[in-house]
Amino acid sequence: MIALASDCLLFRLASGETVPLSPEMISVELTGKAPAWVDSEFVRHAASAVFHYFKGALGRQAVTMGEFAGALEKVLRGFNTAAAAAASGTGVAESDLGRLARESGEGRELFFFPQLRAELRCKLRQAPRVLRFRGLRACVMQLAGARRWTRNCRALEEQVVAYLRGCLTAEAGATPFSMVVE
Repeated sequence: MIALASDCLLFRLASGETVPLSPEMISVELTGKAPAWVDSEFVRHAASAVFHYFKGALGRQAVTMGEFAGALEKVLRGFNTAAAAAASGTGVAESDLGRLARESGEGRELFFFPQLRAELRCKLRQAPRVLRFRGLRACVMQLAGARRWTRNCRALEEQVVAYLRGCLTAEAGATPFSMVVE
């Protein structure tokens, strides 16, 4: 028997076949008319979050495609609610990650992450319904000093998102809200 890689889940297909997949191997094809706020990178992050939910939070080794698709749909519907609130302009606190990266100057990550935490605290004091961080790609390219998207950029992108999640866990109050990073 071959051991399952630590970063894989077994997906049971409708045909009965079981396929091991990592978050990077999952591709999602949206059917029907996708809303304007949905892009492939956003869906990739959402699918990765659902993957880690099953693997980490629930400790599952195998899921059916139906279970995964249902959880992903629930996540995307939640973001649709956040996007609608953001579009209406009520209770939305926005921040530009690209601006924060530019302001970090030559210190790059050394100055960026403390500045990002301060920005998050400032926005949370406004008690928003939606906390929106935009410009993630520009931010990462600035911090990495890259002209093209590389593996290092992808790793840094995941680090920024993980840092925001960690700060949010430590800083968030009792008021419910949604956070959107794009």
